[in-house]
Amino acid sequence: MASSFLPLLRPSLSLCFRALRSSQCARRKLFQRTFYASTEKQALLPQLGSQGQSPATKEVQLDKPPKSILIVNKLRTQPVVLAIDALLEYVHEHYPDVRVFHEDRKDIPHGAEVWKSEQIDLVVTLGGDGTILHASSLFSAGEVPPVLSFSMGTLGFLLPFHIDDYAKALDSVFTGKATILNRMRLACTFYDTDLKEKEAGNDWQVMNEIALHRGGSPHLNTIDIFVDGQHLTEAVSDGLIVSTPTGSTAYSLSAGGPIVHPSLSALVLTPICPRSLSFRPLVFPSTSIVTLRIGDRSRAPGGVSMDGRTSHVLHPGELVTVQASPYPVPCINRSSIIDSAVAAEMQHREGAGPGKEDDWVRDINNLLQYNATFRSKALLRHSRTS
Repeated sequence: MASSFLPLLRPSLSLCFRALRSSQCARRKLFQRTFYASTEKQALLPQLGSQGQSPATKEVQLDKPPKSILIVNKLRTQPVVLAIDALLEYVHEHYPDVRVFHEDRKDIPHGAEVWKSEQIDLVVTLGGDGTILHASSLFSAGEVPPVLSFSMGTLGFLLPFHIDDYAKALDSVFTGKATILNRMRLACTFYDTDLKEKEAGNDWQVMNEIALHRGGSPHLNTIDIFVDGQHLTEAVSDGLIVSTPTGSTAYSLSAGGPIVHPSLSALVLTPICPRSLSFRPLVFPSTSIVTLRIGDRSRAPGGVSMDGRTSHVLHPGELVTVQASPYPVPCINRSSIIDSAVAAEMQHREGAGPGKEDDWVRDINNLLQYNATFRSKALLRHSRTS
């Protein structure tokens, strides 16, 4: 009996779905007109696009020796304490006119001043990749000083120097031989349902990624994605990640995103467990502006985490815009401590020159074991034990 009513219900159901789709399209078009068509946004779009070009990701040399150093370190375990003491002793002995600062913490090392708002010329980090992300967050309002990173943590994608090479690394900086790679950051701006900035004039700067996710809710998020003012798609998923090339080997990689070389300027959009199997990661030029808006039909708010730190909660109708920041993080390369004779020899070898191959290619092979077969893994284990 019920089956006889199905032919009568189908036209009405079809009309309902058409009306729903048309209302959704109307709301998106209204949002596009109100948010992107204003004179302020029209003037802002080309300006932000040009800023995306500014963090040139090429190698440059430091032009003058630093007069002040900021030490940023992980928790002071015994190896970290010994490393900081040796580094401070070397700086005070060889460069006595240089001021050394440290964050205002209980474990501030002896011989360092408490950093308040003094000008910093060089940041020295001792820890893992998270220590560099923390150092980047200390300069979220403007330019970041050159960062000299020593590996004393768990991960090492951003850590080109071993702590035993601290003397060579510091000398290369003070003698003007250090080369740096500008790693781009993202500037994130949040808006409420009335399209007003939540924190006017306070863009959040992230080095790895910004993730918009469902948080503790059991429901999937519905997120509208706009690229340069055009509606790209409506994502139904656990969330979305917008990452830098540096962050492409972090959360984005775990979610199935591509590995992007850090010398490129690009934005990587990666879905987190999407409902659609055809939703694949996308790579945009650094001049693009990506807008993520919690859809009106979303059953739960979206949590926002930036470089692993929880920051905001966005409710339906609220949004965040993401674009390349004009303030990259200048990271000192390991090529800075390669001797001139070794560098000249490497120039005649096949492949990349010094400072390119030894950092990034080494990391994806050693840390990720990129494309490692069973045989190569066995050889790697044998080489470690022998």
